[in-house]
Amino acid sequence: MSKAGALDLASGLGGEIQKDEVLSAVEKYEKYHVCYGGEEEERKANYTDMVNKYYDLVTSFYEFGWGESFHFAPRWKGESLRESIKRHEHFLALQLGVKPGQKVLDVGCGIGGPLREIARFSSTSVTGLNINEYQIKRGRELNRIAGVDKTCDFVKADFMKMPFYDNTFDAVYAIDATCHAPDALGCYKEIYRVLKPGQCFAAYEWCMTNAFDPKNQEHQKIKAEIEIGAGLPDIRLTTQCLEALKQAGFEVIWEKDLAVGSPLPWYLPLDTSHFSQSSFRVTALGRFITRNMVKALEFVGLAPKGSQRVQAFLEQAAEGLLDGGKERDLHTHVFLIGS
Repeated sequence: MSKAGALDLASGLGGEIQKDEVLSAVEKYEKYHVCYGGEEEERKANYTDMVNKYYDLVTSFYEFGWGESFHFAPRWKGESLRESIKRHEHFLALQLGVKPGQKVLDVGCGIGGPLREIARFSSTSVTGLNINEYQIKRGRELNRIAGVDKTCDFVKADFMKMPFYDNTFDAVYAIDATCHAPDALGCYKEIYRVLKPGQCFAAYEWCMTNAFDPKNQEHQKIKAEIEIGAGLPDIRLTTQCLEALKQAGFEVIWEKDLAVGSPLPWYLPLDTSHFSQSSFRVTALGRFITRNMVKALEFVGLAPKGSQRVQAFLEQAAEGLLDGGKERDLHTHVFLIGS
């Protein structure tokens, strides 16, 4: 189960970074981004360092507020956030058509929430690929607790250079993860290489919609807020992701903007006008309490210096995602499946 308490949050802050170096890491991370004068090309050139710092800094916050699966999901009415996330993962497994005993790869697996859910749902063996040591350690602990450590494991590696032979996996998926890649085509090519011929790759991708205008300063501000708060070198248009998938060798079987036609929107947990007891920590009141709790923990020395700044850029992302999704239809989550 996920770490739930304030002291668990404090102890995990910084991940593998030494506690007295957290503030310095925050400052270095911030400088990659537009809000602090950073450039897109620098983020792409140093994506491994940027993404590693990001997940060392934020994983404890994610687990405290969101649980073990670090992604959004469209909602049905009457469905909790947790239920929608599980259904989202089951839907992906069903679209992949995975069968018991098959070898599956989770690209950019976080601490393995989807990995464990899909492995139990489909009776498959799932390997999680992740560049972040802290998340892998935490994921292995959670695999042991869940009883899937004999069939599921993690490999520390860059998804732009996977350490697997060609044609290794029966299925591959990525959930809100390949958006961290500096180059979608290069990432998709690697996925195509390790996937057995004729098998499927499915992904949930973070994308900007065609409503995004790069010349509009307000649009660029929203994009920059999402990038710093989500550890992204860039956010691609939906059309760019589809084209990269085709160029990598995939035939696109199906693609859908999941924001269209959803009874409840994916950004609902971030909406300050929405209140939910089951996902209290991500509501406006819950975030207010967490913000002040982190301030107190940092003040008394239980959380490292810089923790409040991590909380601040996560709040920036929440504002950008909500504004981009709800108010302006600029940002969305697209489901892609290719063979």
